[in-house]
Amino acid sequence: MASLGAEAEQEPLLGHSIPGSREWDIIETEEHYKSRWRSIRILYLTMFLSSVGNVAVIRSYIAGATSLQERTSSMANTSACQALGFILGPVFQTCFALIGEKGMTWDTIKLQINMYTAPVLLGAFLGILNIILILTVLREHRVDDSGRQCKNINFEEASTDEVQVPQGNIDQVAVVATNVLFFVILFIFALFETIVTPLTMDMYAWTREQAVLYDGIILAALGVEAVIIFMGIKLLSKKVGERAILLGGLIVVWVGFFILLPWGHQFPKIQWEDLHNNSIPNATFGEIIITLWKIPREDHNEGPTGCPVEQAWCLYTPMIHLAQFLTSAVLIGIGYPSCNVMSYTLYSKILGPKPQGVYMGWLTASGSAARILGPVFISQVYAAWGPRWAFSLVCGMVVLTITLLGVVYRRLIAFSVRHGRIQE
Repeated sequence: MASLGAEAEQEPLLGHSIPGSREWDIIETEEHYKSRWRSIRILYLTMFLSSVGNVAVIRSYIAGATSLQERTSSMANTSACQALGFILGPVFQTCFALIGEKGMTWDTIKLQINMYTAPVLLGAFLGILNIILILTVLREHRVDDSGRQCKNINFEEASTDEVQVPQGNIDQVAVVATNVLFFVILFIFALFETIVTPLTMDMYAWTREQAVLYDGIILAALGVEAVIIFMGIKLLSKKVGERAILLGGLIVVWVGFFILLPWGHQFPKIQWEDLHNNSIPNATFGEIIITLWKIPREDHNEGPTGCPVEQAWCLYTPMIHLAQFLTSAVLIGIGYPSCNVMSYTLYSKILGPKPQGVYMGWLTASGSAARILGPVFISQVYAAWGPRWAFSLVCGMVVLTITLLGVVYRRLIAFSVRHGRIQE
């Protein structure tokens, strides 16, 4: 984890460095610099090992311990570590399956180590390791938006470069707008994760086992893609800025969901096995639909494949081709991580150098609400009206989000830029 963003971390806080010298426009002591980045790297590791419940605290710390120039790179590294943890966690789980159900028993303490207990024990060990590193290495550091160190409990000695936290009002409109943007971004990805399995089973007649395997591979590939995007964002943001990347990411997400809309004249396979002898001769189309809707689904171990007859839209909605689905997944895999990083990077810059714990907690709460409501929304709309309505509504939601971003675009600037302390 320490190697992520190493080049960006070595950049001066302000101005250009003189070869062989650590003296820039604002001097930071060697001790403070090393301790500050040791602490940040420990939080990268924390995000990698156990991000649940720690996200708001970690983002708040990194926002307070980095200058504006360092912020985007550090936030991207944080997201990359989190994504790596999400990717490698299932991989380790799969590897532990080789131990088997019987495994081995440590007779001294009556501890059985098998495919079920090994992941838990590894998680506990990594948690203890993380706690030790936090207690022994992590130190409190604060710098302002220019990178000048503020007074803190670790470096109490007087220094001509230490500054007090600047005063000023936070742009509450920008804060609320960014929370809304973050909510929509996580809402959209949460519903995409949710709809992948039922969509592929309905459209391509995959069995449950095939859907779990193939969709797992697709989501893992999206995780790898996200890590690559996180690393590329660090370079791109220096050229075009965070707001432009956020706007571009939303546009890419819109294109991804637009591609998912059903077109053409080819229809998905229907689970006609459920009809049996319930055919209705000389019945109208409406009567057929009502009858099919009321037919209970059978519960088989293998189960019929295809689009279930309970979903009336299966009879008249064209299928989404596999090429459409994969193209859409790639585009959403590009747009989502771009929007995700840029939203909370801009959020931290809007809040400025003041402690951001409470505000970051609100941002995390909005993201958590999105992950709850997204699956509920897509499940109900998809089952009742089908993919055409579901993805059309998502496209409309993204358009409204892009409109909101356009309205507040000029307000999404750093605290110090807004108060004239630093030029954008």
